[in-house]
Amino acid sequence: MARPLVARQPNERLQALIQEAACSNAGLARRVNMCGAEHGLDLRYDKTSVARWLRGQQPRGRAPGIIAEALGRKLGRTVTIDEIGMANGKHLASGVGLQFAPTVLGAVEQVCELWRSDVGRRDFLTGSTVAASALVEPSRDWLITAPDSQVARSSGSHVGMPDVQAVRAMTEALSALDHRYGSGHIRPVVVHYLNSVISGLLAGSYRESVGRLLFSAVARLTELAGYMAVDTGQHGLAQRYYIQSLRLTQAAGDRAFGGYVLAAGMSHLAASLGNPREIAQLARAAQEGSRGRVTPRAESMFHAAEARGHALMGDGRASQVSVSQALHAMDRADADADSGDDPAWIAHFDRAYLADELAHCHRDLGQGEAAAAAAEEALDGHPESRARRRAIGLFLLAGAQVQQREVERACQTGGEAAEVLSGLRSDRGTEYLDDFRQRLEPFAEETVVREFTARLELSQAA
Repeated sequence: MARPLVARQPNERLQALIQEAACSNAGLARRVNMCGAEHGLDLRYDKTSVARWLRGQQPRGRAPGIIAEALGRKLGRTVTIDEIGMANGKHLASGVGLQFAPTVLGAVEQVCELWRSDVGRRDFLTGSTVAASALVEPSRDWLITAPDSQVARSSGSHVGMPDVQAVRAMTEALSALDHRYGSGHIRPVVVHYLNSVISGLLAGSYRESVGRLLFSAVARLTELAGYMAVDTGQHGLAQRYYIQSLRLTQAAGDRAFGGYVLAAGMSHLAASLGNPREIAQLARAAQEGSRGRVTPRAESMFHAAEARGHALMGDGRASQVSVSQALHAMDRADADADSGDDPAWIAHFDRAYLADELAHCHRDLGQGEAAAAAAEEALDGHPESRARRRAIGLFLLAGAQVQQREVERACQTGGEAAEVLSGLRSDRGTEYLDDFRQRLEPFAEETVVREFTARLELSQAA
């Protein structure tokens, strides 16, 4: 049985891919049947079936995904159901990247579709909103779903450990550039790399152990792309990258990094969106789902993320409990600093980053003096290479100085922050600047504030 596409339009996308693959109709049918058998499906397509697809009919159930996989194997790259013209329009802006796919095949298809859509349709999520439930629901899937039983593939170009190491090295390099210059400069490079190189690796052949490590490395780069979407003001896109990164950690069997995606990615996105309850929920899910699988340094970060949620809800007591847990875990991390147990993705979370998190908590609880002290500690520890983080730290300090009614000092600190921010392309940095300016509004008539505002506007105009 098959259902027709709207108005039975010829499937030109499928035709083009068959030609690109230099495959006959009968040859494609054989490949689809063989691929289906690997997934436990008894498919009996022939050249007439392919001819019907080309005329616009669409097979039911899992068949479109199998057809895409069969063509992808012949082409040596990932092919999505949208590329073969069988997505039926249902996956576009409203749904792409939001599903926590139940199978490895589905996960690969979904994340590759997200990358391809991001590259090919730069406005495909324009105006989309982020629902807090769309962040929390995948965390529940992650909590209750066992790691995938098998990820190895036997078709496509060979993928080995040098490929995995190359992805890791590329991620480190791109992350360092992002810290220094902001995501506005770097994100397009990351997305094109994911869509071209990484999608090809996922479509290759790899043994089980290499496959797990590959999925882990790709999850990390996908999480970085999610953060970059936040830093370029694309929150609807960021949530999709985070959900897909979380799903990839499941294929990798990497519960520790899954927790990081929840606490460092989704939880912080919820903070940007002003959803404090979800901040704490996601951070607790990270703690629960990775219990016994993470180092003290990661535990510290997870507790700090929860503390921010409680602080935004105005619950000083609960926030302090989480802060104490974060500090205790960091003490253990420092004591074990030479053990070499920390994975690369958490190694950056040091005392300076923790102080940065605590400065947010104190600020949101109205504790100006404590916020200023924490922000100063963070700035003392952040090197110049963490330019965006230094700009944020300076704005946090300036805001804390306003809370203490030290307006002149606040304007001086805010000026330093704005100068650092001028060398970045960072929407997050701009959000902190806007927040600081709002905090200055009660003092708008003071000479020092008027002068600061005039300098800032002159600099922005230049």
